[in-house]
This record gives sequence, C-alpha cells and structure tokens, in this order.
Amino acid sequence: MLKKLFHTLNFFIIFLYLYPGSIIGYILYNNINRQPEISPDLVILSINHFLIFFFLTISGLISFKSSIKIIIYLFALSIILELMHIFIPKRSFQIEDLLGNLFGVIVPLFVLIFYKFWRRK
Repeated sequence: MLKKLFHTLNFFIIFLYLYPGSIIGYILYNNINRQPEISPDLVILSINHFLIFFFLTISGLISFKSSIKIIIYLFALSIILELMHIFIPKRSFQIEDLLGNLFGVIVPLFVLIFYKFWRRK
C-alpha cells in the first residue's frame, strides 16, 4: 500500500514538473502561467519545492527497506527535474528551486538518522 502511494506521488510530481506551464495554476487561477505558492519562498530556497520533496522522501523511506537506493534516486530526480526546466517552455530553472528540492531530500535523512541514534540510547 505504501509503495503504491510513493509511486503515485512520484508519478504526479514528475508529471507536474515536466508539464509546460502550471496545471495547478490553471485549476486554481485559470492561468497556466501562474504558479501556486503554499508559502512564500526564503531568500535561498523554495519552500514549495522543499515540501514536495520532503513528503516524497518521507514516503519513500517508509515504503522501502533499502533506503540508499531511494535516496540516490530522489537526489537524482530532484536535480534532473529542475534541470529539465531549462528546456521546457513556460518553465525556468531556478537555483532556489533546486536547493528546495535537495534540502527536501536531506532534511528527512537527518531526521531519520537522529531518530535512530536517539532510539538506540
């Protein structure tokens, strides 16, 4: 069940990242060029991208026992999807988005490491 959730989230994230324009912006604002924001971005990273990859990473770590393969996959996915915005019409590469993606993968890892360390004591 959890693996299906991870795969479903993964599919939708890839689809939304690679679509030229914003499907969610079209649904919410009737404007394909407008990107919805869950919260305002920080100076150096996108909170929206952070949250997306945070939840995707959490679902991947819970779903699969070999977490190293999932982590490598999510790091690669976070970089590749943002780099694809260079080539996709109506999308743009932003370093803040890339940092949000990467921190969204890194933070759950540290939470898991600290949890396992604390649990052993």
